[in-house]
Amino acid sequence: MPRVIVAALAALLSLSHVEARAQAYPSKPIRFVIPFGAGSATDALARIIGQDLEQTLGQPIIVVQKPGADGALAAGEVKRAAPDGYTLLFGTNSPLAVAPNMQKDPPYNVLTDFTPITFLGENSFFLVVHPSVPANSLAELIAVAKASPKPLNYAAGNTYAFVSMAMLAKRNKIELEAIRYKSEPDAIADLLSGRVQVMNGTATSVAAHVKAGKLNAIATMLDVRSPLMPDLPTLIESGQSQFPIVPWFALVGPADLPADVVATMNKAMVAALARPAVREQMERHGFMPKSSTPAALAAYMKDQLAIWKTALKDSGIEPQ
Repeated sequence: MPRVIVAALAALLSLSHVEARAQAYPSKPIRFVIPFGAGSATDALARIIGQDLEQTLGQPIIVVQKPGADGALAAGEVKRAAPDGYTLLFGTNSPLAVAPNMQKDPPYNVLTDFTPITFLGENSFFLVVHPSVPANSLAELIAVAKASPKPLNYAAGNTYAFVSMAMLAKRNKIELEAIRYKSEPDAIADLLSGRVQVMNGTATSVAAHVKAGKLNAIATMLDVRSPLMPDLPTLIESGQSQFPIVPWFALVGPADLPADVVATMNKAMVAALARPAVREQMERHGFMPKSSTPAALAAYMKDQLAIWKTALKDSGIEPQ
């Protein structure tokens, strides 16, 4: 009997511990590690959602910028973090689908080294040029590139910009030279000065400059026109086929993240992305919010790894 009682008490204590942990999380600030710098689209999105989560979770959300290596530096930090829910990767396609395909020896396995929490949505990209480039349409830009004695330079502040422009160049048999940056805020400065001539950029980085007449918009990468620039034609309207790749966001944690932590954060995120005030702020930046279950995100990441692998190969980009 004593042994039975001891075993029962141990089971009750264990259950109480699990319940206490579920009730306690979060009990301290949560770090969102992002793969790009301050002022980037990812930074803006993390802060918009973070402000809402602070109200619902009752703890500060700290946005930590860790740009570099196509997002692999940020992902690596989260991979090495304790699986307690206090260090999460507020990631994009860059660290979660592209970086592993661009390296011969990837520093992590997306499908086993991270715990999916929720999909966050997709982003809008706009093809813009410096006013010195005599092009007001994609067809004119292609003609300028073909007539130029040397390749036009394009700024790439993220992997979507890098790969999509490489794909555009190969499809149209033109030469474009990529100038790569750790983050869009670094790239936009060179574009505005004319040191680079073309950029496929997010609304966060380019919309205000287009409105001010400092950059000329050529097309949107969306399959429908964007309400942010309704007069701008889509890729298809510009005579091109749609790219097979899309820029997206997702929240993941380290491997072995407890199920109750995943459930708590997923529930809070799904609620935040459904709130009209949050959605309105996101849409002003060109974000298209969309949440998911952890399982759906896991399946999506697996598909995206394959899609981006093919896209890189078709664009002539070899793993380094």
